[in-house]
Amino acid sequence: MENNDLLKSVTEKALVWTNENYDSETQKAVKQLLDNPDKSDLIEAFYRDLEFGTGGLRGIMGVGSNRMNKYTVGAATQGLSNYLKKQFPSLSRIAVVIGHDCRNNSRFFAETSADIFSANGIKVYLFDSLRPTPEVSFAIRELGCQSGIILTASHNPKEYNGYKAYWNDGAQLVPPHDEDVIKEVEKIKSVSDIKFTGNPALIEIIGEEIDKKFIDQIKTLTLSPDSIKRNKDMKIVYTPIHGTGVKLIPRTLKEFGFENIIGVPEQNIVSGDFPTVHSPNPEEPAALEMAVKKAIETNADLVLASDPDADRVGVAVRNDQGEFILLNGNQTAMMLTYYLVRRWKELGKIKGNEYMVKTIVSTELMKTIPEKNGIKCFDVYTGFKWIAATMRENEGKKTYIGGGEESYGYLPEVFVRDKDAVSTCTMIAEMAAWAKNNGLSLYQLMKQIYVEYGFSKEKGVSLVKKGKSGADEIQQMMKDYHSNPPKEIAGSPIILVKDFLTLVAKDNTGKETKLEMPVTSDVLQFFTADGSKISVRPSGTEPKIKYYIEVHDTLKSIGEYDSINVTADAKIAAIRDSLGI
Repeated sequence: MENNDLLKSVTEKALVWTNENYDSETQKAVKQLLDNPDKSDLIEAFYRDLEFGTGGLRGIMGVGSNRMNKYTVGAATQGLSNYLKKQFPSLSRIAVVIGHDCRNNSRFFAETSADIFSANGIKVYLFDSLRPTPEVSFAIRELGCQSGIILTASHNPKEYNGYKAYWNDGAQLVPPHDEDVIKEVEKIKSVSDIKFTGNPALIEIIGEEIDKKFIDQIKTLTLSPDSIKRNKDMKIVYTPIHGTGVKLIPRTLKEFGFENIIGVPEQNIVSGDFPTVHSPNPEEPAALEMAVKKAIETNADLVLASDPDADRVGVAVRNDQGEFILLNGNQTAMMLTYYLVRRWKELGKIKGNEYMVKTIVSTELMKTIPEKNGIKCFDVYTGFKWIAATMRENEGKKTYIGGGEESYGYLPEVFVRDKDAVSTCTMIAEMAAWAKNNGLSLYQLMKQIYVEYGFSKEKGVSLVKKGKSGADEIQQMMKDYHSNPPKEIAGSPIILVKDFLTLVAKDNTGKETKLEMPVTSDVLQFFTADGSKISVRPSGTEPKIKYYIEVHDTLKSIGEYDSINVTADAKIAAIRDSLGI
């Protein structure tokens, strides 16, 4: 679309937002965008409609069809309401759960959605205040609901908010439901199509009673209660990074048996402005700085951090010199996989029909560990909804042990169908107590796993490309990779290319194999002769193109760990240089 055509299109779209169907504050803000000689903000606000990606609806808050506001949230909720009524026509009562995190406007969006659902005759269970995302998933299943939503933008910067939609199994929407909900949303052509006037009789406030049931279920996950008893005084620093984890994670750790939970007072303050961090993302070292400082001051053993909606976990452990280092998401997931497999085996829980799940961009060690122990491991697309979909397909047939992804998300239970920082924090703490009981730190345990199952090192690289021009650039980069994939990376020939857009894997002889996946996805993977794996995909929730680099080697002894790390870093640097990232 030419610039003049684009400007004409967004202007026509914006003018609709200045009529009396919209509140006066919205009308005023849109008029200011229209009157501004610089039309870039106008274009960014209206050039497209927000769509469900791997994490649902997510965007910057503000006026416009491409922003998170009362009307885009309203259209999504009305569309979801219409879809639910089509999908469950014979039910006498359709019900949903609504939760929200700490973000600015999250409570407002949650209450707005509650009004719209109830105006459509749908029963609403609305949490009394902020709650972790996994608890919403749990509540959907516990209360027998057909759907649910949580207002959150996860770990995004403070200007973002989002809307995750869930189905009756407590999992995020997957095809065809996600695409069909969008079709229903697209049918909302006017604000007058949205029923904003709620029915209070259909809105029920929930809270502590669900908290207790959720925590009681998490307590059943313990595999090493004796280790916890022996190490109940182990010092654990925990930070919610201003988010909703403050509600349940310290409490759950204590109910699990850990008595020495140390908070970070400045970050226990619930705030959508995230005043102590640039970004509330536990993947970023800066977000854990205050917690690590507190751990040093208190001589703690372990640092745990959750993101604003408490589904992702960041971890810091002491190395052999006693200094705190951060684990990446792959290392945490790999170690949890190892711990679950080992303890299930030692406790005689392995019967032959167990399975685990990982995403295709996560470390291959998450597959190696279970498969070397006779346990099936499924590879799925990025996004926890695909892990949940695999759980749904195998329910009643196979026994789920655990699953996770490199982006700091893990799920060690079946009563939730999304990544869960609440249960994961407890299991990491239990793993630390178990390791300590066996004379090991978590850092030493990690190195032992590398010796036993092979060494890997991973690096994620995200190139941010903001706005429409950025989206266009990302799209072109992916087209180029699909049409003209590299022949070698960092001097190592590519021996296999997996193209998930065509669902074809092609090796270096030209032989093609079909990839068995439920749908296509814009992901490419390059496997090199030296054992490296490079994945590339556009983010479904952020303006980024993402690269996942994984290199492999053999660690013959723990003593070689430092030197093999240096070699791995050099290999990763060479791969980045080769790809120009």
